[in-house]
Amino acid sequence: MKHIPPSISATAFNCPHCGVLTTQHWHYGHVEKYEKGVTPVIISGDDHGAAFRFDSFAQALKTEQPFIWNDDVGFDSTSRLYNLNFTQCYQCEKVAVWIFDRLIYPATGEAPPPNPDLPDDIKADYREASSILHLSPRAASALVRLCIQKLCIHLGQSGKNINSDIGALVANGLNSRVQKAMDAVRVIGNNAVHPGQIDVTDDRGIAESLFGLLNVVAEKMISEPKHIDEVYDSLPPGALKQIAERDKKEGA
Repeated sequence: MKHIPPSISATAFNCPHCGVLTTQHWHYGHVEKYEKGVTPVIISGDDHGAAFRFDSFAQALKTEQPFIWNDDVGFDSTSRLYNLNFTQCYQCEKVAVWIFDRLIYPATGEAPPPNPDLPDDIKADYREASSILHLSPRAASALVRLCIQKLCIHLGQSGKNINSDIGALVANGLNSRVQKAMDAVRVIGNNAVHPGQIDVTDDRGIAESLFGLLNVVAEKMISEPKHIDEVYDSLPPGALKQIAERDKKEGA
């Protein structure tokens, strides 16, 4: 399923509340709706022009924080809250809050949602990692690595050494692509905590990719077997008996 993370420059993305990929309506700081198809203009102190003729206004913009500015135009005096915007989801109608170009509420993060078949404790770690991705890709990467370690325990391994656990899964027939995904998360997560050749601090894209890899592992190791078992178990009892008898004869 396609996932478009929330973005200040988009009018459609996965809602941080309900998760549905749908239209998001943008609003000004004083809750007036933008025109259809228009995205907010991010104003920084580095911009120049007639609009920044006041030094104090330019200084306020540099903070990238919300502030109120009174614009005196003729006899009309209006105040606007800059660098604060809102999105309202077309599907669930809930409101999200943005400061400058950052989504600050709800604090769900920008990663795709976790695979629903992951154990609850792993999903909790996943969501925590997603919520801090914009603040610290390094910390987020370390948490996703922890998710892989917990997933190894869920798959029957000890959880004491993630490298040994992955090796044991390989010995038991782990798909080579799943192994690569798990090792990528392991190595990058290790480098996030210990000095190494991969620096996720300055490369958020690497950290973002780990969430997708974790979901791939969960899909292959949990969701697909679960789906197959559900379909198989729904077969008529007579068919299941015939399959069991066939397998017994072939194994004899």
